Amino acid sequence: VNIHLNVFSNAERGFDLAFRTSDDPSLSLIKYGEFLYDNLILFSPSVEDFGGNINVETISSFIDGGGSVLVAASSDIGDPLRELGSECGIEFDEEKTAVIDHHNYDISDPGQHTLIVADPENLLKAPTIVGKTPVNPVLFRGVGMVADPDNPLVLDILTGSSTSYSFFPDKPITQYPHAVGKNTLLIAGLQARNNARVVFSGSLDFFSDAFFNSAVQKASPESKRYQKTGNYELAMALSRWVFKEEGVLRVGAITHHRVGESAPPSAYTITDLV
Repeated sequence: VNIHLNVFSNAERGFDLAFRTSDDPSLSLIKYGEFLYDNLILFSPSVEDFGGNINVETISSFIDGGGSVLVAASSDIGDPLRELGSECGIEFDEEKTAVIDHHNYDISDPGQHTLIVADPENLLKAPTIVGKTPVNPVLFRGVGMVADPDNPLVLDILTGSSTSYSFFPDKPITQYPHAVGKNTLLIAGLQARNNARVVFSGSLDFFSDAFFNSAVQKASPESKRYQKTGNYELAMALSRWVFKEEGVLRVGAITHHRVGESAPPSAYTITDLV
């Protein structure tokens, strides 16, 4: 939790936060048929079994009930997060795989080219979701995703570059990778038909204080060095959207009447001009 202090301290804006470990035996989302929370943050990518009475089914029910969820995965992704992604139209790559880009990796990458520098132009063109652009390049290290092509509700929030792909970084490529080029999703979102919102990041490190405060520079010759990544600005924008602080229409003082009248009738017919 300490390495993600900025995320949680900023999430306190108008929210009451309750912290639990993923194996806490008292974990629960529902009590007496009512949801205990409005939003859920899952920063436990490698969990195989949640504690208490939480599982993929209860989290899916939480979303079906209008709850919003922020999920961060990693290359150590466990089955529950993979299953939750599938429920939401997102398919994670296998455990121990990572997004790799031999042309867009950071100068501090240790050699596997998995510390990705994601360009702002690969962000979804939706300021309500990703905030004001341009932001500085984003650091990403984690697992790749692809979207279900039959699910029109999935949002490609941040994609890899055309040279990115997802595979095991320490193995030779013997089969076609799970995700290639701009089909490689780094961050994805979903707004369900009931207005519940979900954001999946393939990188837990994306939300870390280390990535928030790091300088960023591609390893290519003469590339520009930025004193700070765009991770913090993007993370805050995503959290505001997923927790419905942005992009929500609130309707009040509704009035309606027939053309030429001032009071609403007891009923309308299909030929009425309203």
